[in-house]
Formats: sequence, C-alpha cells, structure tokens
Amino acid sequence: GDAMSGVVNAVTKDGGNEFHGTASLNASNYYTSHTDVFFGLKNSDLLRSKDVSVFLEGPIVKDLLTFVVNGRFQDNVGPRNGIRRFEPDNFSDFSSQNSYQWYSEHTGDNAIVPMETNKNTTVFGKITFKPFQSLRTSLNYSLNRNEGKSSGNGYIGYSFFNKFNPDGLSTLHYKSDLITLTINHTLSPSLFYEFKSSYLYSYNSDWMFENPLDPGYVHDLYDGGSNGPGFSTGGMSRNWNENWEKDISEKLDLTWQINKNHVIKAGADYKKMIINRFDTIIRNEYYTTPNVNDMVYDTVTHKMVFLNYKPQLVLDANSTFKDIYQVEPSQLALYVQDKMEFDEMVINFGIRYDYFNPNMTYPSQLRNPGNQLSFPNNPEKMSVFLPAESSTQISPRFGISYKLGDIALLRFSYGHFFQMPPLYALYSNFDHVIGTSDYKTLLGNPRVKPQKTIQYETGLWMQVSPDMSLEVAVFYRDIYQLLGTEFVQTFNSIEYGLYSNKDYGNARGVELKYDFVSGPFSARVNYTLQYTRGDADSPQFAFNRAGSKLDPVNVLIPMSCDQRHTLNASLSYNSEGYNISLIGRFDSGTPFTWAPLSDSPLALVHLNPNNSTKPSQFSVDATASIDLLKFGSSALRLKVLIYNLLDALNEVGVNNTTGRADQAVVRETDVESYRSNFTTVYDLYKDPSQYSNPRSIKLGVEFSF
Repeated sequence: GDAMSGVVNAVTKDGGNEFHGTASLNASNYYTSHTDVFFGLKNSDLLRSKDVSVFLEGPIVKDLLTFVVNGRFQDNVGPRNGIRRFEPDNFSDFSSQNSYQWYSEHTGDNAIVPMETNKNTTVFGKITFKPFQSLRTSLNYSLNRNEGKSSGNGYIGYSFFNKFNPDGLSTLHYKSDLITLTINHTLSPSLFYEFKSSYLYSYNSDWMFENPLDPGYVHDLYDGGSNGPGFSTGGMSRNWNENWEKDISEKLDLTWQINKNHVIKAGADYKKMIINRFDTIIRNEYYTTPNVNDMVYDTVTHKMVFLNYKPQLVLDANSTFKDIYQVEPSQLALYVQDKMEFDEMVINFGIRYDYFNPNMTYPSQLRNPGNQLSFPNNPEKMSVFLPAESSTQISPRFGISYKLGDIALLRFSYGHFFQMPPLYALYSNFDHVIGTSDYKTLLGNPRVKPQKTIQYETGLWMQVSPDMSLEVAVFYRDIYQLLGTEFVQTFNSIEYGLYSNKDYGNARGVELKYDFVSGPFSARVNYTLQYTRGDADSPQFAFNRAGSKLDPVNVLIPMSCDQRHTLNASLSYNSEGYNISLIGRFDSGTPFTWAPLSDSPLALVHLNPNNSTKPSQFSVDATASIDLLKFGSSALRLKVLIYNLLDALNEVGVNNTTGRADQAVVRETDVESYRSNFTTVYDLYKDPSQYSNPRSIKLGVEFSF
C-alpha cells in the first residue's frame, strides 16, 4: 500500500546467546585530476570525512532475553568548496554601467571553505523477549540526527550562487525517533499472527539562527545590491521554518496455512498523523517606514551600515510568505490474499482496501478561496468551508508463476497500486491567501485523490547451467491521477494554481538479468531498456510554464526520469580471509529542454520540453578487505572502498543551449554587459554541482569478535 512501484522491507536481526560485536573506524578523501572543477581539495587531507560505527549483540538472559545495539557517526564533507571573499554584512553595488562607480566590500579572509557538510548520527537498539517457543516479542528504538549546510533550495547540498559567500547559507537540522513494539505469536503449526505498534516523531528545521530575533541577521539589501556578478556578494538566508510530525501506527497481519494448496494472508493497518508546519521568513520590522533603506558609511569598519533594521518573523494573516498549520489526517487499509500452490503452478490473488481522511476543509468558492474579496450583497461569491470528503480505493492484485520442467519458471502479474500525493499538495497555503499577481500562488487541495498505477509484468527465468541463470521481464505501467495543477481565476482576474489529479504518465520496458556463481567467484549483470512518457514532468510543470508565458503541452513528452539504457555489472571474489569486488554502472542520458539563443531563428519554432538528452554516465566502484589478524572468532580487518575508481567526470546537469556542463554560448554582448570586479562571465558556467562526485578513497579498520 501507499506505493506506485516498489517497497523495501528491512527485517532487523535478533540477538543470540553469545556476545558478538564489531567496531570500525573509517576515513576518506577525494583524489582527482579534475582540479579545475573541484578546486581546493588536498591529497594530504586524509580525514576529510569520518565514519565510526559500533555493533554489539548478546544475551541478557540466555534463551529468554537478548539485545542488539548499533551506533554510527558520520562526518561527511563533500568535494565542492567555496571561497570566503564576502561576509554576510558586506554591501556591493554593481548597478552602474560605469565600472568606476562600482562599490564592493569584501572583508572575507579568502579561505577555502567546504560547502557540503553533513553530520549524521544513528543509533539502533532492539530487545527480544521469547518466553515461549511460540511467542516472540521485540522492542525497537531507532534514532537519527542529521545536520548540514543548505543548498539554498531546502535540502543539504552545494550552492553555486554562494560560492564566494559561503557563510550566508542556513543550516538544516533533521531528527527522528522511532519506537516499535512487535509481537509474533504462533497459535498452531498452521496459524500465526504478527502485531506491530509504532510511534514516530520526526522534526526538521531550516534557519541561520535558532532565535529568529538574533541580532546576527542583516538587512535585506546586503544581498540585493549586486546587480551583476551572478554570485552572492553578501547577505544571508532568511528562511525560518520548523516542522514536526508524529505518526502513530497499528498493524496486524495473519497467516493461515489452510491446507497444502492454500495459504491465506490477511491484515489491517491504521495510521494517525499529527503534522505541525511553521514556515515563514525573517523580515525587517521597519519594512513599511520611508527610511527603511537609509545607510551611512562607517569610517572605522569601512562598511556601509543600515540605520533601520530589526529582524522579525512574518506572521501576517494575509501574507503569502508564511504557511503555518496543524493537521491530523488518518488512513486505514485492509487486505486479504490467497496463495495457491500446486505441483507446477503458484497463484497469488488478493485485494486491498485503502481509506484516507484528510481531516480538512476546503473553500466552496475557488474564485475567492480566502474571502480576501468582499461581496456583502452576493454571498455566492464568498467561500464557506466544507469538510473534504475521504477517499477510498480498491486494489486487486494477481500473480501466477508456472514451472517449466526443472530449469525454467514463467510468471505474470497484474495489479493496481495507489499512493497519496505528498501532503504539501493537500495543505500548503493553509490560509488560502492569493497573491496580487498572476501565477505566483499555488493552493493546496485536500480533495486530491491517490495517484494510481496499473501495472503488468511478465517474466521468464531459466537455469542455463548449475552455475548460471538468465531472466527476462517485460513490464508496462499506466499512471493515472498524477499530481498536477489546474488554473483558477479569481473575481479580480488573478490567475493562481490549484493542485489536482490532472496528469498522466506511462512506462514500459524490458529487463534482463544474468547471474553466474562458481565457488568463490560470482558475476552479475542486469540491463534495463525503458521508455517513460507523461503530459507533465512535475506537479508544478503546467503552472511554471504558464507563469513563464509558455504554451501548454498537449502531447506526451519524455519525463525527466526517462533513462533509456541502464546497465549494471558486478564481479566479486570471496575467499577465506579476503574478498574483492568491482561494480560498474552505465546510464544513458536523461532528457533536458534544449533552448536556442533568443536571437537564433530557431527561437521562433515551438519546441516541446525535454526535447534533447544529456550525456551518458559511467562509473566503476571497487571494494576489498583482508584479515590482518585472526584469532579464534575474532579478526582485525582492513577495508578499502574506492568510489568512481576511474575518476570519470560525469555530467549530471547541462547548459540548456549546448547540452554540455562545460560548454556555453557566450556572446560578445554577454562579456561587455557583465558587471563584476572579481569574476568573469565565464565563471558563471563553472558549476561543480553539474558533475557527479570525483574519485573517493575510503580506508577502514574493523575489529570483530
């Protein structure tokens, strides 16, 4: 349930009657010849990233109570750096066409600053209680803490815009705590059930300073006066948000072997969510005063100082810069499945029922959703808020596999799969505030329905020899009710977007798998040929095109995930005391929208989005380990992991006029109009985030007993 393609189910191990443990220390660095792209890396920086983990399992009371505990700390620093030329309280002005009138403060120390920092701590603990052979109970606790510098787009990563002002980026914090109680009870040799109850608390935030009134915040014009370089020359992020979510889940699954031909599985799953969102920005308290931008030159610090600035949170009822709400949706699922096993054939047939309650109201008059417009004599033009109806879905699933002698297996499956859209599509812009200009506002819609996939797949597995097998599968998916946007015009003629289930997509392809295992040696190859089409490339696709005054798309286009060829191959040799493996990947390019220059005759031709393809990508990873010391059940092991062994410079992003990451059409007018005294126009096209990571070597020592 709640999935449109695949789900991974991870089952954690129980502790045993003997104590076993592992401790490992790892460090890594980047070693690349592409220093023009990944500048500032040092071969001597052996501890650029650190990874420490500890694992322990054993008995508390033998045969009755056991434990497992695992902890890991990672301090990861990516390969992309910045240069601290500017500080957040530096002011620059390149607005004049006369370069002699440019003004720029740059009090930074010009140090090389890592801009992809990410610290992650995870702790997992499990206690298993087995009072009887037929009853097993476990209590799990999982903790996750993550902190890193923002990319400027709401996630941890690299910001090319802040290359010369790295201290102007906010910090993102993520944390979660998950507690799970599981009871597995065998009622008879042919009947058992599993009950699982869990509580998940998750939290994330994005801010420069935890205190929104911190005096470290600076005036908006520190980052608004560059007018030319294309890089930040001061200022800082003014996002300030905190989001909490509590999920309470109860799940019951029953398995009954009725006879040798039928196994019945049935279950129920209930989930209650409590979601709190507090998303706003920092604004100058004096923003409405006539002297808000008054400044003076400080002869001591040699800086421009704004006289009227005090930070405050935007909490206005009619502001489009905030989104603050608490909602409590819930969902319920029921399923039953019959697995029918015969001598030559296995059939699975099941049906699933899903129910989702958004527990939210919606405005009755979408042309005046927040009642910002007043019509005292015409109540039909005013909104009343009605409860959004719950959604229900029935999902049939069917699968059959047929044995062809002893060396082949033919299978076919058909199923309906449903997934609720991301909850922001239901609740965003909670106060229904519509901006004052067209295509600037997107409104959440609690009436959106689950997205639906109808999937067909058939496959043939063959054992070519005792060591070798081959599998081929053909699949097709229709994806209906995809999240998109429709347009609404208010009574005062403002166009805005409303999330809705208006989009469609499909995918079809062939997958080939080859496995060879002979003693300590193994080789595996899989290849996928796939075509993915849709009438939109993202939920905001149509909305963004309308805002850019582009024509709507009335044909199915390649979606951004339309990767035609995917090839993975692995070779490994595992022996007593050592092992080595190689993993190679080849991915053909994904679509992008090629756009001709505005003065080209081709600019007059209507071109559909995603009309061209990025370059392909190739990489090889290698891993190896060897036991340095071994005594009894204990071992001291050396590990080496090399990512991107061949140091391939794969282009993951491209310039939309050339289709390459390192090439751009720079005209003479571009050079002449560029305004900067510390960069050239060519520096705008040297973005290291357009490439995948260079070669990384990770060394580790592991002790196990």
